Amino acid sequence: MKKLPSVVFIDRDGTIMEDAHYIKEVEQVRLLPGAARALKRINDAKVPVIVITNQSAIGRGLIALEDYEAVRKKLDSLLEREGAHIDASYFCPDDPRDPRASGCRKPATNMFEDAIREHKIEPTRAAYIGDRWRDVAPSRQLGGRGILIYSPMTTDEDRRKAQEDKYETAPSLQVAVDMLFGLTEKDSAP
Repeated sequence: MKKLPSVVFIDRDGTIMEDAHYIKEVEQVRLLPGAARALKRINDAKVPVIVITNQSAIGRGLIALEDYEAVRKKLDSLLEREGAHIDASYFCPDDPRDPRASGCRKPATNMFEDAIREHKIEPTRAAYIGDRWRDVAPSRQLGGRGILIYSPMTTDEDRRKAQEDKYETAPSLQVAVDMLFGLTEKDSAP
């Protein structure tokens, strides 16, 4: 069996839950099929799950911080019902068009570095999972393993960059977690 990662850094929208594009209402929070089960497997292995997410809708003035927090709490509640949890969440509210932005937006490594420092994580054993190239790209700078999963938001450019950078790819979060645990699709539980 492969050595487990020290942490799983995971994107939120399009990876754990449906990407409703600037999600504001808790009624829009819908888990992707199999996402809770995949996170529970990580939880059961005692590997921290840390969400790292760009939330430019806050910086654009489309949603308030309170809206983001309500959505985060709803996601936590849905996962809890399935026996899964997220250990920590980091978000960047920057509008990428704002020249005064802090520079925390992925693929920048700021949020990851904060999590590594605050949770005393070994970065070279980290796993990075997300549906956009920017979600997995920090693995090149910080060390670890990047796995791009495909969602409706994964662009052709994301796929091209992932192929050029030789990132692993998976059709879903469940398959990505199987890969982390050293299982093939035929070995994984239904």
